[in-house]
Amino acid sequence: MTAAPDHHAAAAAVTPAAPSSGGAFAPLRHKLFAVIWAATVLGNVGTFMRDVASAWLVTEISPTPAAVALIQAAASLPIFLFAIPAGVLSDILDRRRFLIAVQVMLGTVSAILAGLAATGTVSVSGLALLTFLGGTGAALAMPTWQAIVPELVPRADLKGAVGLGSLGFNIARAVGPALGGVALAAFGAAVTYGLDVASYFLVIGALIWWRREAAADDELREHFGGALRAGLRFARASRDMHRLLWRAVLFFVFASAVWALLPLVARQELGGSPGFYGLMLGSVGAGAILGALLLPRLRAAIGQDRLVLGASLVTAASTVLLAPAQAPWHGIVLMVILGAAWIAILTTLNAIMQAILPNWTRGRGLAIYLTVFNGAMAAGSLGWGGVAQAVGIDAALVTAGLGLAVASALAFRARLPSGEADLMPSMHWPEPIVADLVPDDRGPVLITITYRVAPEDRAAFAAVLDRLSAARRRDGAYAWGLTEDAADPERLVEWFFVESWAEHRRQHRRVSRVDADLQAEAVALHRGAEPPAVQHYLSVDPRAAARPRPPDPT
Repeated sequence: MTAAPDHHAAAAAVTPAAPSSGGAFAPLRHKLFAVIWAATVLGNVGTFMRDVASAWLVTEISPTPAAVALIQAAASLPIFLFAIPAGVLSDILDRRRFLIAVQVMLGTVSAILAGLAATGTVSVSGLALLTFLGGTGAALAMPTWQAIVPELVPRADLKGAVGLGSLGFNIARAVGPALGGVALAAFGAAVTYGLDVASYFLVIGALIWWRREAAADDELREHFGGALRAGLRFARASRDMHRLLWRAVLFFVFASAVWALLPLVARQELGGSPGFYGLMLGSVGAGAILGALLLPRLRAAIGQDRLVLGASLVTAASTVLLAPAQAPWHGIVLMVILGAAWIAILTTLNAIMQAILPNWTRGRGLAIYLTVFNGAMAAGSLGWGGVAQAVGIDAALVTAGLGLAVASALAFRARLPSGEADLMPSMHWPEPIVADLVPDDRGPVLITITYRVAPEDRAAFAAVLDRLSAARRRDGAYAWGLTEDAADPERLVEWFFVESWAEHRRQHRRVSRVDADLQAEAVALHRGAEPPAVQHYLSVDPRAAARPRPPDPT
C-alpha cells in the first residue's frame, strides 16, 4: 500500500493562446511545409487518377451494381478496420520513416495494377484485393499525415496549415479525376496507374528531404496496447464524441449511395465515357472548393447545426435528382452542388471533432472518427449496391435521398457539440511525492479523494461529481465511484482505478483546464479545514506477499 499527498482537485492556471502570424496562406512561407504540401497535393492527384481507372475498369470487366459497389467498399473498408491502430502507431513510431514505408507499399500496389492492366489480366477479385491493399496504406498513413502538421509550422500557423491541407485535397479532387479520365481515354489504364506510381516518388522524395528531429526520450511514452486502451477509454467516456459519431453515421450511410453508384450513373444512365466520369468527379472537387470559400460566411450567418442540416438536405436533393438525369450537363451541375454540400458536412464535422479532442489523444480520436466515417461508407456502399441490383439504380438513389432527408430532420433535434471548451492541459496536478519510488508497471492503482460536504451542499456536490466522473474516465480511469462513511455521512470519498502507476502519472499531464475548473467547483463545496485528502493504493498479490523471502546469500 502507498499513500501520498496529491492535488487532484486544485484550480488551473490559464495561459493565453498564441496569436496568428498571418493570413490563410501564411504557412506556405515555411519551406518545409510548402514542399511537403505540394508533394502531397501531387500525390493525391495520382491517387484520384488511380481510383478513376479502377472504378471504370470494373465497369468493363463486370458492369453490375454489386461489382462496382464492391470496389467502392474495398477502398473504404480498410480505414474502418485499421484507422484506430494507425492512430496509435502514429504516436509510437518515427512518423517520417513510417510514412515513407507506407508510400513504398502504395507505389508497389499501383505498379502491380499497371502490370495487370498492361497484360489484360485484371479480374474483379484481383482489383478488389489490390484496392483493399491501397486502402490499407491510406488508412495507415491518414492519421500520421494529420499528426505531422504541428511539426511543419509554428503553432500560430497551425489553423492555416490545416485549412491549406483541406484546400490541397480538394484541388487534387478537382484535378485528379479529370486528368485520370483523360489519361484513361487516351492511353489506357496501365499508363494511368503508372502516373500514380510516379507521384509516389515525389512524395517519398519530399519525406526523405525532410530532416526530422529525433523525438525526445520520454519515460512515460505509451506502448501500443496501453495507448490503444487509453484512446478507446476516452472515446467510451466522451459524450460529445458519441453525439458527433451518431450524426456522422446517419449522414454517411445514406450519402454513400451516390459514390457507390456514380460509375454506373455516368456510364449507363448518362451514356458517358471515361473522360466524362472523371469530369463528374472533378466537378465534385470544384464544388468543394466553392463550398470551402463560402463556408465561413454561412457558418457565421446560420450556425453549425443549421449548416449541417442545410447541407444534408442539399445532398439528399442532389441524390434524388440524379436519378431522372438524362443530359450529361445535368449530372455535372448536380455534382458541383453535391461537392459544395459534401465539403460543408465534412469540414464542419471534422472541425467539431478536432475541437472536442485534447492534444494527447487527438490522433486516436480522429482515427475513431475516420473508422466510423469509412465504416458507414463501406456498409452503405455494399447495401445500396444490393438495393440497386434488386430494384434498379434510379430507385436506389431516390430511396437513399429520401432516407437522408428524413434522418437529417430527425437528427437536427440533437444539437452538435459546441467545441468551445478549453482542453489545453492544466498541469495543475503536481507529481506525487513517491512518483520516482514506485515502478511504472505496478498496478492497478486506486486513487481516493476524501471530501467533507455539508448536508445542504450534498445535492450540488453530487451533480458536480457526476460530471467529473466522465472527465476521470476520459483521462484514464477504468472504474469510478463515490461512497460515504456510514458513521459520518458528511465524509464522502471519490475513488477511481487506473491500470498502472505510469498511466496515473500520464493522467497528471492530461487533465484539461475545463476539467480543472470542474474540480475547483467540487473543492469549493468541501468544508474541511484542510484540502481534500488524496491517497494512492497499489495492488498487492496476497499469494506473492505470503511467500517467504529467499535467504540473503550474504
